Amino acid sequence: MTRAKDSDTVAIHFIGTLDNGRIFASTEADGEPLRFTLGAGEVFPALERAVLGMAVGEAKNVLIPAAEAYGPRRPENVVVMQRDKLPPGNEPKLGQKVQISLRSGRELLMLVAAVDTDEVTLDGNHPLAGLELTFALRLEAIE
Repeated sequence: MTRAKDSDTVAIHFIGTLDNGRIFASTEADGEPLRFTLGAGEVFPALERAVLGMAVGEAKNVLIPAAEAYGPRRPENVVVMQRDKLPPGNEPKLGQKVQISLRSGRELLMLVAAVDTDEVTLDGNHPLAGLELTFALRLEAIE
């Protein structure tokens, strides 16, 4: 029986859930498996390790700690701005994604996390930062 090894391109179906059972991603919805090459750094190293050695048709659950997924939530990625510093005509809305330009010329995509009469809080953390991720996965193919 062939088993997945480093440099193989594999196809997996998965359902990714959080501790509270909420699904954050799934290949089952569109029917297309996720394809990636083992060892190429295209997915989390912990997910690659889980697939290594699997045979086609094999299924397993794997828990990926936050540190091995999107990392911890970083307070320095949260910025509170005075509303009067925002460009005129741009009314921030809770949950809206905004792109900001830093003095260095780098641009960041941030989420409007809070809005009040004087301030807007922008969060640049990945939405899944700080969370453990559970993957129920099945190896569909070794290509």
